[in-house]
Amino acid sequence: MSPRPYILAETTWPAVLAGAFEVVVLPWGATEAHNRHLPYATDNVQCDYVAAEAARLAWEQGARVVVLPTVPFGVNTGQLDIALDLNLNPSTQLAVLRDLVRVLARQGFPKLLVLNGHGGNDFRQILRELQAEFPAVFLCTANLFHIVDRSQFFEAPGDHADEMETSMMLHLAPHLVRPLAEAGPGTTKRFRPRALREWAWAQRAWSQVTADTGAGNPAAATAAKGAAFLQALTAELGQFLVELAAADPHDLYE
Repeated sequence: MSPRPYILAETTWPAVLAGAFEVVVLPWGATEAHNRHLPYATDNVQCDYVAAEAARLAWEQGARVVVLPTVPFGVNTGQLDIALDLNLNPSTQLAVLRDLVRVLARQGFPKLLVLNGHGGNDFRQILRELQAEFPAVFLCTANLFHIVDRSQFFEAPGDHADEMETSMMLHLAPHLVRPLAEAGPGTTKRFRPRALREWAWAQRAWSQVTADTGAGNPAAATAAKGAAFLQALTAELGQFLVELAAADPHDLYE
């Protein structure tokens, strides 16, 4: 396969110097158990693909975008007792992003999109702090799972190793997916206090909430569903990258 000019890991220094990149994309995933049938790298596989495919679509429309290597560790403070669910605290993410944004600001790259592929990550408050510190770089984030309406593609609810994630992995990396007959049902317990079920928030203690580390039944997952969902998702994200590349950071409002 030929090197992709929009993937930094495959790109040479002369190509970067000539790239005139307008948007830098940083995919950010996690390393954690995904029920009994999906690999620990599920979030990273998905986030890496979505970033690359959306960048390809944007590049073909003339947008100068570049995708950084996916960060493979995320916030897993609710899963510290699950073997090899690896955790980066939000404060660590802030430190890492600060270092990266400082480089982008110094080198004149004008826009950064942090593509979040893990439910435990939340970059909004981090970007609030960094935007004030580095006004020369426009900072934004998008959650991979919120870009398109999942209900158009999947019936079973869930948010971890569920029908949606399993379908994506059946399409992207079927060799890494164990037979669905081996998967747990992904049933979860819910908070007793009504407010925590409806409008208040608290971190879930994952080993108390689920018996198989999954949240959502994967039984109805298919590769075809995953392909359709990913096509819609990357098309939407790719169009955003086109618009973001063309946008003037000093004239964003209408």
